[in-house]
Amino acid sequence: MRILISLVSSSTATGLHLPSLSRRLHTKISPFSTLIHHKPSPAMAASEDSLRRALAEKQSSIESQGNTVRALKASNAEKATIYRGVAGLYDYGPPGCAVKSNVLSFWRQHFVLEENMLEVDCPCVTPEVVLKASGHVDKFTDLMVKDEKTGTCYRADHLLKDFCNEKIQKDLSISAEKAAELKHVLAILDDLSAEELGAKIKEYGITAPDTKNPLSDPYPFNLMFQTSIGPSGLSPGYMRPETAQGIFVNFKDLYYYNGNKLPFAAAQIGQAFRNEISPRQGLLRVREFTLAEIEHFVDPEYKSHPKYSEVADLEFLMFPRELQISAQSAKKIQLGEAVSKGIVNNETLGYFIGRVYLFLTRLGIDKDRLRFRQHLANEMAHYAADCWDAEIESSYGWIECVGIADRSAYDLHAHSEKSGVPLVAHEKFSEPKEVEKLVIASVKKELGLAFKGNQKKVVEALEAMNEKEALDMKASLETKGEVEFYVCTLGENVTIKKNMVSISKEKKKEHQRTFTPSVIEPSFGIGRIIYCLYEHSFYMRPSKAGDEQLNVFRFPPLVAPIKCTVFPLVQNQQYEDVAKIISKSLTAAGISHKIDITGTSIGKRYARTDELGVPFAITVDSISSVTIRERDSKDQIRVDVEEAAPVVKSVTDGHKTWADVWANFPHHSSGPVED
Repeated sequence: MRILISLVSSSTATGLHLPSLSRRLHTKISPFSTLIHHKPSPAMAASEDSLRRALAEKQSSIESQGNTVRALKASNAEKATIYRGVAGLYDYGPPGCAVKSNVLSFWRQHFVLEENMLEVDCPCVTPEVVLKASGHVDKFTDLMVKDEKTGTCYRADHLLKDFCNEKIQKDLSISAEKAAELKHVLAILDDLSAEELGAKIKEYGITAPDTKNPLSDPYPFNLMFQTSIGPSGLSPGYMRPETAQGIFVNFKDLYYYNGNKLPFAAAQIGQAFRNEISPRQGLLRVREFTLAEIEHFVDPEYKSHPKYSEVADLEFLMFPRELQISAQSAKKIQLGEAVSKGIVNNETLGYFIGRVYLFLTRLGIDKDRLRFRQHLANEMAHYAADCWDAEIESSYGWIECVGIADRSAYDLHAHSEKSGVPLVAHEKFSEPKEVEKLVIASVKKELGLAFKGNQKKVVEALEAMNEKEALDMKASLETKGEVEFYVCTLGENVTIKKNMVSISKEKKKEHQRTFTPSVIEPSFGIGRIIYCLYEHSFYMRPSKAGDEQLNVFRFPPLVAPIKCTVFPLVQNQQYEDVAKIISKSLTAAGISHKIDITGTSIGKRYARTDELGVPFAITVDSISSVTIRERDSKDQIRVDVEEAAPVVKSVTDGHKTWADVWANFPHHSSGPVED
């Protein structure tokens, strides 16, 4: 545990908690274990009481172990910083930094290079107008309550969720009916309004966790860090809560760079910031974190993918909404079957689900503890076609680490409307086509008399209407003679009269089709993935003598913080010289390594490197040949000195497996000194 914590040291935290890395505007995450509220039968009630008693006993044991872990974390946090920590901000130590760098490097290889994506790097400080258009300024909020005496803030839904879980898991006195009621509250938690949430908090007598003081009514708190751009303070901005908006506002240039062709994808890795009300669960809910996001732009009428067949045969745990609603568990489904049956909305979305599965499992995530959960109807934004989360099981439960969403054309529409710049694509026809087209003709003279300096903004808003909005306006003008019309760039309603605009549908011959692309967006929470990778990679095994348990991280060579260590078997100048020669070869080959010429026993040095997850150890026991040890099997082969670096490189680069080299080189049995 000590090594696990040291991989990421806290400069801020009072405890370990994780961020909702993929919390997206308008998107909710709701509990789904129980979605149906019903009155249990007497037999079911008795059975549930028995289960809850058994669970309470297990929970007590887990809580005791948890307290030990929390004490270790607190101790580590105190050592990690000279100042008192601030919750939700973390420093990566050298091994953690190396793991993160390797994860991001593989992400670029797996997505940006293999999919020929366009990578961008946009500023972290975002002007207010961008986030106003996207809706973040008005709607990127959580409901907060305050301790009425101390002013300490808490996230309201977390308090209610913790209360319900605590009662269900530990209070053996509650009836089965009460337990069912609390489960129902958990199921609808994300649908509760501020008033309903406040009523539940009062009904259950929930108070401030630390002081037991009464709490205020819930109210919305915007999660963005606000700042001002420039010394005047007149240009407001925010630290970006996601990287995606930088890609959307650059769509026009990216489309041009791609030769005015669809589909194409843009990618960005960068820091995002969310002023979490109550950061918790370590790297899972923090205030600054690394996101890797992809925006794949596609024709909304053609969402097939040319490489879909490469992933169609993959089979893994999927959790469609039908299984969630019927209180069933996730089950293995072939991806091609899920797409063909309409469980997954389209081929492009399915393709990225498959690619995300391959990425996570190749990193070292246990495929049996990875599932893809479909968003329920109440979680999805109104404009979204389909959304799935890659969830990884950890000691904190199932953690959302990647969101894969078909966001339709919402984002480009929103920025087109706000900026007045059309963010569209074109499809040229081989022959002209006769189409029925909506024509919105503004009468600029009348609009100028009515709106004077605001005429241009009103005209732009009128001409940006979609077909339904325009036809509704036409009907209202014909019956009433005038209509109220909201102009977003003015931030107010204006009155449009019948003589100000002409709306009709005409048949025209067109040589091309103009449309707003849809967006398929995979969004990766890198910190969450790394934390789950730590848990999935960590295990303990007995020492050779059997008198202690040794810590091991089974990181794949791909992400291991150090790929190789070099040890002289004993202190000997000739062996040390050979070790330095091998070290130079490893450096030239680009392999991260560590050379250890201390007099510590080789067995202890092996244990130290296993604890850091180093996959290979080269032991110098002669001047002509050396042994290479593999971490998990502890098997060793013998190679010539000049072969050591190329062999390690071939395995760490993925060109060969350990089984390949094991089959091609002499085996070596460890002696007493090595043991």
